[in-house]
Amino acid sequence: MSRLKDLIREAPVHERRLTFKTYPLENDQVIVEGWLRDERLVTGFHWNGQSRPQGVVHWMCVRLLVGEWPLSILDAEAEMPGVPHELCPTTLESVKKIINIDIVSGYSDEIKKRLGGVKGCAHLTHLILAMGPAALHGYWAQRSRKKRPVPRSMEEISGLSLLINSCRLWREDGPMMQMIRETMEEKHLAP
Repeated sequence: MSRLKDLIREAPVHERRLTFKTYPLENDQVIVEGWLRDERLVTGFHWNGQSRPQGVVHWMCVRLLVGEWPLSILDAEAEMPGVPHELCPTTLESVKKIINIDIVSGYSDEIKKRLGGVKGCAHLTHLILAMGPAALHGYWAQRSRKKRPVPRSMEEISGLSLLINSCRLWREDGPMMQMIRETMEEKHLAP
């Protein structure tokens, strides 16, 4: 039984969609493309009493060129096909401030430090914060296209330090780490 789900009786009034795609490049680099789309699903009113129609409120994209290790943002660009105010595009160049940030522990804090508040756009910042983990997953998906030998030590597993203690399953003494240890032991001790 879901207590909150049972309270929903009407159609939604707003929908936010985040979409991420990763495109492979040469030299162990990828482009991660993130889209944010806010849609008002009902008509309403502006603060000044004027009618506010339903439809797209925010529709924007950020593209990050990422590579190297630790995974780093090598370049960044943004576009805004749909925004609520004509001045919104004046924030597009703010994404250049994130070039050379490593996608490691502390990534979110560094993004907020460089783009948060009046330093950028709240919606671009939200999108870029969510793009960090998406970039890691996309990068790993690209790297996994080539079969590699089973590592002999934990240090040989690139990015493992980002997973350890990132959730209950990946805790240091948890099931995922145990499975990795057992697999390495099995592969390297077998005749």
